Amino acid sequence: MGDSFFKPISGMDLPRFAGIPTFMRLPHVGADHPRAGEVQIGLIGLPFDGGVSNRPGARHGPRALRDASTMIRAQNGATGVRPFNLARCADLGDVGPNPVDGPDTLARFETYYAGLKARGIRPLSAGGDHLCTLPVLRGIARARPLGLVHFDSHTDLYPAYFGGKTLTHGNPFRNAVEEGLLDPKRMIQIGIRGTTYDNVDTDFAKANGIRIIRIEELFARGIADVMAEARDIVGTDPAYLSYDIDFVDPAVAPGTGTPEWGGPNAFEAIQVVRECAGMAIIGADLVEVSPPFDPSGNTAWLGASLMFEILCIMVGSL
Repeated sequence: MGDSFFKPISGMDLPRFAGIPTFMRLPHVGADHPRAGEVQIGLIGLPFDGGVSNRPGARHGPRALRDASTMIRAQNGATGVRPFNLARCADLGDVGPNPVDGPDTLARFETYYAGLKARGIRPLSAGGDHLCTLPVLRGIARARPLGLVHFDSHTDLYPAYFGGKTLTHGNPFRNAVEEGLLDPKRMIQIGIRGTTYDNVDTDFAKANGIRIIRIEELFARGIADVMAEARDIVGTDPAYLSYDIDFVDPAVAPGTGTPEWGGPNAFEAIQVVRECAGMAIIGADLVEVSPPFDPSGNTAWLGASLMFEILCIMVGSL
């Protein structure tokens, strides 16, 4: 694509520490922008962590990820993919949350993503906590359930906490299955580990046919073998990719609210995404980056790098 409008600003033209930060230095295109209708993949911030059950801070994730992503260049050094030549990408800004009203925030997010779906824009979102994924799916998957490849240390398949109906970052995928937004037979969750309350989440997975790959299995079999199974499960029909930064070992990515030891290193964290090539990923997110827990900014930089890798997969299915 020769249109320079949708190309990032090069560090050869403006130093990467200068200018107003946008995701990957792409143009900021609001809903009323004259070229908004041309966007194919929109990068969006979801600055909300009202679903966090313990350590907050992920509401600051999108801003940190934007700033870190100014380090991204135009070409994937390993795969050779130049995503900005293959798709018209833009930073669509943040969806404004209601920081004191969770249900209202979820409704705002759902309405926004339904609008993107109607306009044919595929979303790549930056959270925010993992509850943010649920309204995204409500917005884009009402007509047809999607497959899911999910990188995380937690299943997020728990029922509502405290015996009520409260939605949290611990149950977006349980609700998505129950609401018919995800096809459980085309779901795989990779990297699960840590202590648990009980088996209610894994029992739900077994009852519905959701494949769980614990971290022990991932390391025993290797990334290539596990991801080959992931490609078989997800298939070639439309799917969603959700990446919780706590999939990565906290020695590498400490900036998250619920870290679990014994996870992948940074190279492995990137490699699992590259192995998603061939999946029809029509939407994705990177969530749970909590900058207050990592003043170095390394977690946000890894998160931004993962978003670029995910983008390189998404352009392959346009």
